[in-house]
Amino acid sequence: MPDAALLRAPTLPDRLQRWLTDDWLRGIDAAFAALLAEQGGETDETVLILAALTSHIVGDGHTRLALDQAIREPLTLWSDPPPQTPGIETPIDWLDGLNLDAVRDRLAGSPAVETIDSRRTESRLTTPLVRHGDTLYLRRYWANEQLIERVLTERLQDQTAAIPALRQRLDTLFPPAGRDPDWQRVACALATRSRFTLITGGPGTGKTRTVLRLLGLLQSQRMDSHPGKPLRIRLAAPTGKAAARLGESISAEIDALPLPGSVRDAIPRSVSTLHRLLGPRPGSRLFRHDRHDPLHADLVVVDEASMIDQELTARLLDALRPETRLVLLGDKDQLASVEAGAVLGELCAGADAGHYTTATIDWVRTMAGDDIAAWQGAGTALQQHIVKLRESRRFSADSGIGAFAESVRSGDQAHAAALLDGPDPDIQRLPLTHDSDSAIETAATGGYQPYLAALRQSRPLGDDRDAITEWARIVLRSFTRFQVLATIRHGPLGVARLNERIAARLQHEGLIDRATGWFEGRPVMITRNDYELGLMNGDVGICLSTRLPGETASRLRVAFELADHSVRLLLPSRLDAVESVFAMTVHKSQGSEFDHVLVVLPTSGPAQTRAELLYTAATRARSGAVIAHPRA
Repeated sequence: MPDAALLRAPTLPDRLQRWLTDDWLRGIDAAFAALLAEQGGETDETVLILAALTSHIVGDGHTRLALDQAIREPLTLWSDPPPQTPGIETPIDWLDGLNLDAVRDRLAGSPAVETIDSRRTESRLTTPLVRHGDTLYLRRYWANEQLIERVLTERLQDQTAAIPALRQRLDTLFPPAGRDPDWQRVACALATRSRFTLITGGPGTGKTRTVLRLLGLLQSQRMDSHPGKPLRIRLAAPTGKAAARLGESISAEIDALPLPGSVRDAIPRSVSTLHRLLGPRPGSRLFRHDRHDPLHADLVVVDEASMIDQELTARLLDALRPETRLVLLGDKDQLASVEAGAVLGELCAGADAGHYTTATIDWVRTMAGDDIAAWQGAGTALQQHIVKLRESRRFSADSGIGAFAESVRSGDQAHAAALLDGPDPDIQRLPLTHDSDSAIETAATGGYQPYLAALRQSRPLGDDRDAITEWARIVLRSFTRFQVLATIRHGPLGVARLNERIAARLQHEGLIDRATGWFEGRPVMITRNDYELGLMNGDVGICLSTRLPGETASRLRVAFELADHSVRLLLPSRLDAVESVFAMTVHKSQGSEFDHVLVVLPTSGPAQTRAELLYTAATRARSGAVIAHPRA
């Protein structure tokens, strides 16, 4: 509910107060406009509303308000718009009536806005809003954008010395596979050229395999040239789950690298979260490591880069020494971060076509022996250091999930729809007659029965801690076989209501004892980093009834499997920020994989957002995905 004080704010235009009440805006959006009016002296209603809308789209994952698009297609500003009442003006109606020239004039005359034109891109003022052309920013996001652009430009200009015998080293790491080019090999070669490389690719294209061989390539060269002084390598990912997965993948493959044991031993197996790498300062958005206290690292690798927002990207770049190499890995087509700024997607613009210059093509041919001439183009300096891995080993050529994901990614809606109604058992449609259709609960109950059965059947009889730990691990891993994914948070098909509906059905079927509060079998997700407990945003636990040594009665404890595979058992009272995850949002599922997923899709929402959501959701599944949605 909006803050009552905001609704009474005399300086807040009537329109903003009404839109706040009707859930078109968040309380923080209206508070920002009220601050400009009360302390900044802004009196122009148009400026105040545009300021609130700029704040609103930051909350929806964007870093800037494109004024021309907002006026031309106002509905695109809301990924999950509230219901509209006929005859009541909405922000969509208001935007539809604006004139772009008039908006420019009003912003140019505002004391709250600094206007920066194409002849001057540096900022000289401290106004809360910045306008560059027909784009409006909150100042912090403008500053972040400029920092990212500046640091990347500097890194791309700093070409590194060629690695001796590069082609022979690549031949050792990438035995001939009968395909040309071998994009994993090309990625490793190009990553030796500069202090920044971006490797993108869909599920199963070998991003982790590629970066592991890159680590081996760079570390072996370093140990040849500087015996006893290996590269200081730091590995990170945005969430605890993603960090654990990268660590598991590297540990599973590192011993098979065709390199000396001394080199393999110098490649780290541990992966930290990006926040922990940078060192958060309690009670602050700042980190311990920045340009004044940079990271002690020669090479930093960050996995699942699509989940990194603009703010964290800026802080990471600010914390690197000029000589430190940075390698980002991620799927450019996956849903962007929850916070503002789809950095990976913006950096990877044009990656499908390559756009490699003649100089880059010649260098790759000479140094690596691969021919990438078919992807030639007049690309930017950045595009010469981006490689898309193009062959999926996770989804075969006849995989329904793979074909569906590619159809969604390419915008072929007709083919995607045909696949849902086709014979492929791994991608199916579950049509819903209405938003409250019980088919969702029926499918979810079937999907969650195995982990609840494992909970009952594997329960240890005594109080042996090792037996309890192994039981918890079995239940936790069984839970990852199936997941309901929601694309919105509110409404009958939103994540909150789906959790209630599924829990109620499981209780009705006798699979859990209760459907609210804390109960055995309740799956929960951590929603805020807790460094004291060692739990990160996105970590999933299961509530279990346990009796530990020395206890006379069982107590509910929540079990979490940590990145090092140890299990922690915590009393529910110690968990401050958790939510049930019989259903989780697609955003929260990033960095995870499940055997099967049930994706619950509403009928409304911008097409691009829906495409990214569907692509991300379907590719969380290893074996099967079911798409449930109301009939249009």
